Amino acid sequence: MAHPIYAEPTAENAKKRAELAPENIDAWRNFSRTVFKAGALPEKTKQLIAIAVAHTTQCPYCIRSHTRQALRKGASKQEILEAIWVAAEMRAGAAYAHSTIAMDEMEKIEEESMAK
Repeated sequence: MAHPIYAEPTAENAKKRAELAPENIDAWRNFSRTVFKAGALPEKTKQLIAIAVAHTTQCPYCIRSHTRQALRKGASKQEILEAIWVAAEMRAGAAYAHSTIAMDEMEKIEEESMAK
């Protein structure tokens, strides 16, 4: 089911994009195939990483695509959900870690006001 905000990906749309930038799409496809080939990490693991990253970048197309690929590569529903929970922790953890920037700024302002 298509989300009303996001266009439905279609073969026709993909063909049009490829025709508008054929060298770029060839490079992209080669890059993608290379990245997701089994290497030091098996394909299933790479797809689980992609699912986690897709949730942190919040790309609905990537979430759908890599969930499908992970299942095809043998990932279980439990593994997929665990990868998503890792992504959730990383997103929340990043917000907390970045609080040091706000703390630093507050301290600078406090020091500036005390120097006046």
